[in-house]
Amino acid sequence: MNKPMRRVAIFSGLLILALLARANWVQFVQADELSSHKDNRRVLIERFAQPRGDIIVDGEPITGSAETDSDDFRYQRTYTDGPMWAPVTGAARLFEENSTMLEGVEDDFLTGDDDRLFFNNTIDMLTGEDERGGNVVTTLNTAAQRAAYEGLGDARGAVAAIDPRTGAILALVSTPSYDPSDVVGNSLDAQDRYNALDQAEDRPMINRALRETYPPGSTFKIVTAAAALENGIVDDVDTETDTPDPYELPDTDGSMVQNQTNERCEDATVRIALVDSCNSVFAKLSDEVGNEGMMEAAESFGYNRGEDLQIPIRVAESVYPEDNRPQNAQAGFGQASNQATPLQMAMVAASVANNGSLMEPYMVDQLVAPNLNVVEQHEPREMSRPMSAETAQQLQSAMESVVEDGPSGPAAAIDGVRVGGKTGTAQRGENNSENPFAWFISYAMVDDESPVAVAVVVEDAGVGRDQISGSGLAAPIAHDVMQAVLESS
Repeated sequence: MNKPMRRVAIFSGLLILALLARANWVQFVQADELSSHKDNRRVLIERFAQPRGDIIVDGEPITGSAETDSDDFRYQRTYTDGPMWAPVTGAARLFEENSTMLEGVEDDFLTGDDDRLFFNNTIDMLTGEDERGGNVVTTLNTAAQRAAYEGLGDARGAVAAIDPRTGAILALVSTPSYDPSDVVGNSLDAQDRYNALDQAEDRPMINRALRETYPPGSTFKIVTAAAALENGIVDDVDTETDTPDPYELPDTDGSMVQNQTNERCEDATVRIALVDSCNSVFAKLSDEVGNEGMMEAAESFGYNRGEDLQIPIRVAESVYPEDNRPQNAQAGFGQASNQATPLQMAMVAASVANNGSLMEPYMVDQLVAPNLNVVEQHEPREMSRPMSAETAQQLQSAMESVVEDGPSGPAAAIDGVRVGGKTGTAQRGENNSENPFAWFISYAMVDDESPVAVAVVVEDAGVGRDQISGSGLAAPIAHDVMQAVLESS
């Protein structure tokens, strides 16, 4: 072979080796990445080649699968009471791989691709059955969810309800909502509807109960009271606090904390300060606990955990920041940079109701294979212990005084049931220029144990500023949710 031909042969051989190396790299090293790539249409087609498993509430599916006439997608998702359940289910969309909420985080199990369903899928293949997805059994309570959804109505807001004994989430509502059925079809219309919802000013696709944070206002006074009791700042909820009215913020040139009612806030006890919602008392208590102590107290309730809190849906971080003295004093009554999700404030009420033990919140009770075998069973576990049982029982007494003697009483009270609560009206906008948020947190106690704790926030109910209050807007919703849980227990 002459020299030029030999060079051509060597060059051609190198090209063949490079091609073989590249082919092996794609087939073996990049296989997983390419098979799951968002632009691989075969992956999306495969996800809807068989019915998805269902999301189950109270033993009944709130989702389904319907056959389509599409050449690509054999099935598409259907939803029962879609707007009511959308904050829980999200939408399994044909034209987008990334689903949201439970449809997203449990996607592998619902489609049947989860490794834990391998044995079940193998049996189906051997017997000629179509591959099927598993079911996700939730902890949710239909009656509580409906009470929350109907209670919010046309208002913009959210509700979270928890069983304090276990951490099981009973209701999770966000309004305004949307119908997932409108955005799951394989059509340009469905895509247009999704884009319109995604860009809407009132953000119907955001889960306000989990993903939105608000200044908690006076509902946070429960955390400050717990911190003051645990740190020995006050002996009990009936000890006078030696608080002037108004109270001058520390390290300021005369900035004063005012109270809406001035009759009993001077030197008020924690009980009276909760009933009358005395900002001055809790600003002073927060300053006496100190920023480090207040951060530790808030964190024991679930604040400042980044994205660690997952139920299994990721929950936005509630924040009690490292701050200076005047800001820390204001954060003690739920303002300044204090920010919380509705779920976080339901956790606060739940911890008080559960004698100081905060159970880790969760929304999925079981993962069940198509043959009805339980693949995974959630076991309730304690997340933290923000306070002693003695402190919790003192706060129970004080929160029950709020309902018995405060303005929220008629709206929140339930005959024959111990109900503890705390209202909140959180300032909003620069210099409180916008309509405030209305809050209410509460629990219901039967035979010395609580089956439900609730947090309600109303962003905007379309009413005048003088009609906005936790007792007027949020407490009736909390009442109906607690009543629904009690009646369905």
